[in-house]
Amino acid sequence: MTYSAKSTLINKLIKFMYREDYGNNYYVQVLNIKKWSLFQASVSWNDYGMLYLQMTMGSSGLFGFILCLGKFGIDFDILSRTYSFDYYLKNEDI
Repeated sequence: MTYSAKSTLINKLIKFMYREDYGNNYYVQVLNIKKWSLFQASVSWNDYGMLYLQMTMGSSGLFGFILCLGKFGIDFDILSRTYSFDYYLKNEDI
């Protein structure tokens, strides 16, 4: 019983999601409060490749980093607005 309680607590603190959209995308969010997340990241392998680097500070988060090397992409955000998983699930055909 204790194990399932810990599992439930971990599921509330950490969210995982997989999405297939022009490639494979894996998402993780840690400690969500309303529409904000302490840490979130994604890793993707896309059908289309590009070279791209972006670092952000301010606007919708404290710090963000996006790196795409060919078809591989990784990004993470610290203290920022959350990815809208509910929106992705409702609009899978878009």
